[in-house]
Amino acid sequence: MVCEAWAIQGYGTPFAVFLVYALKVAFYIAGWIVACGFTPGMGLSAIGTWWLAPVAFQKAILWSVLFEVLGLGCGSGPLTGRYFPPVGGLLYFLRPGTTKLPLFPRVPVLGRPTRSLLDVLAYLALLVVTVRALVAPAPGFTEIVPVVALLFLLGVLDKTIFLAARGEHYAMMLVCFAFAGGTDAWIAGAKAVQLALWFWAGVSKLNHHFPTVVCVMTSNGPFTRFPWLRRKMYRSYPDDLRPSTLAVLMSHLGTALEMGVPIVFLLTPLGTPPVVAIVLMLMLHGYITSNVPMGVPIEWNFVVVYSGFALFWAHPSVSLFALGSPILAALLIATLVVVPLVGNLAPARVSFLLAMRYYAGNWPYSIWLFRGESYRKLDALTKSSPWVHDQLDRFYDRATGIGLVGKVMGFRLMHLHGRALAHLVPKAVSRFEDYEWVDGEIVAGLALGWNFGDGHLHNEQLLTSLQAQCGWEEGELRCIFVEPQALGGRSLAYRIVDAKSGAIASGELEVEELRGRQPWEGVTHSDAARTPRRTAPSSR
Repeated sequence: MVCEAWAIQGYGTPFAVFLVYALKVAFYIAGWIVACGFTPGMGLSAIGTWWLAPVAFQKAILWSVLFEVLGLGCGSGPLTGRYFPPVGGLLYFLRPGTTKLPLFPRVPVLGRPTRSLLDVLAYLALLVVTVRALVAPAPGFTEIVPVVALLFLLGVLDKTIFLAARGEHYAMMLVCFAFAGGTDAWIAGAKAVQLALWFWAGVSKLNHHFPTVVCVMTSNGPFTRFPWLRRKMYRSYPDDLRPSTLAVLMSHLGTALEMGVPIVFLLTPLGTPPVVAIVLMLMLHGYITSNVPMGVPIEWNFVVVYSGFALFWAHPSVSLFALGSPILAALLIATLVVVPLVGNLAPARVSFLLAMRYYAGNWPYSIWLFRGESYRKLDALTKSSPWVHDQLDRFYDRATGIGLVGKVMGFRLMHLHGRALAHLVPKAVSRFEDYEWVDGEIVAGLALGWNFGDGHLHNEQLLTSLQAQCGWEEGELRCIFVEPQALGGRSLAYRIVDAKSGAIASGELEVEELRGRQPWEGVTHSDAARTPRRTAPSSR
């Protein structure tokens, strides 16, 4: 039922919610204009003369860091399962006792699983030094280095904050601002970061997962609310919800476009305005933004488009070789080439954000199965967000709230990787009817204050931390962890874990076999007959 509903309705988001996100984008742009106003000659009335100036671009990146770590950007609002309050971010990061994910969990002081005064002060210091850089007439080494240092310190204390700050993007650009040694040099470094984002995002879509993303986005987009169009995304609605030929073609065109943007920028002769590349870039990000994808990286898409103009259009003569510093060049090669390459070849080892594998449908994910009302033990956590149904009770009756959370289940199942769950849920629990199905994204949002599609935020590290705080008995909480398909690989690795007793099962599932399944298709415990079953979900 939820899969059929998703195909025609998407998440079912009221159109007014999309308007709220549009207002948030307006606030994001206004904040940047205010920050630029602290630079002489960069008032609103003269914006046409300075909007592509180097200092304006630097302030756009600094403002984006602040916007994201406050919890206002990616991962905010109802399209990420965050209803009330609509943000996490500072409500968690400024609160001692909240759960975090340290980079080195066994190291004293730095590896604490809950937020200490040190964590809160480091986060508060990041906010202060970022504002200091934003109000500086021309932020330079003195203003930017503290921001960089605190971002990486917070990455050690809590991986969540570094990922929320989009460290693979904004932090690396700030490193270029601080250490490149001149305007042309840092522009060259920033160009390298931007080209890597586009290129690896395209590479990550070289798989069979991306066509299902096209289906899911089209079924959810605010401007594609035409039932006939949404039906065209599937082979034969409602009986066969695998991607249609049209969806597959659109996915191939999207992949070619995303990889084509950086290639065309590189092939544009130095000194020549990159008109073709700019047009392709606008087509790419215009399509993404208009679909308002779950996770809502809307502001990020805006700053990426702005980067294309501020870096490539305004400075077509600056070559990547203008970087100059061999040390910085080596660092950029490591972070822009080596890390994403490893993240594609061994995705279980690298965050999909650091690997720049954006919205490819090939993510790590988890499903948390709570027996009965054992999810109420999450109330033992220090947190700002209540249980998801309790959030929805502020706006809807309970039946409608259950339906909305069911759409989250539908979102996961409609992706290719979600079809593994029909095989894995019977391995995890003997009677599914006794359990409350909760996507790991929801759990991460409640426990960590931020979630953005990265299943490594809600894997065994989070489970261990929550078990220590909540104390589930054996069988009360079972988790299914699924890793992405490696580039050139053929399977998805999975693990099934009991919160108290530990590992139950692990193995791999062939992606080719999953492609033949319907999203809802049931599987026996022996994984034998795979007859499609059109059954209603349980009352839970």
